[in-house]
Amino acid sequence: MPESRAVKKLANESYVNLATFRRNGAAVETPVWFAILDGKLYVVTDGTSAKVKRIRATKKVRVAPCNAWGRVTGDWVDGTGRTLADKKLIQRAHAALQEKYGWQMWLLDSTSQLFGRIGRRAYLELAIG
Repeated sequence: MPESRAVKKLANESYVNLATFRRNGAAVETPVWFAILDGKLYVVTDGTSAKVKRIRATKKVRVAPCNAWGRVTGDWVDGTGRTLADKKLIQRAHAALQEKYGWQMWLLDSTSQLFGRIGRRAYLELAIG
């Protein structure tokens, strides 16, 4: 799938602010790491997090470039999100995150393994623009 203009604009960003939506329509924003693969954004997070539950319930998302604290530095773009079940796609998404974040991703993986959280992970696919 070719990358949309919105995805291309995010290529050099380290963080995006991911807004997921409650059933009542209220947005909840969270800064996240992401990698681009096949024209979509991929995010790894704790599978028990509220953002995963909200995406499963509503699918609606929006993203904007931001800093590590979530301060938005560009335009919001609407999209849809889903959790991944395909193991091969999860492996590709993880490899893309490792390539982008290097030692930081290694540290996240190591601490998740050490504290037993690695099995709770969820990978999110975000189609935007």
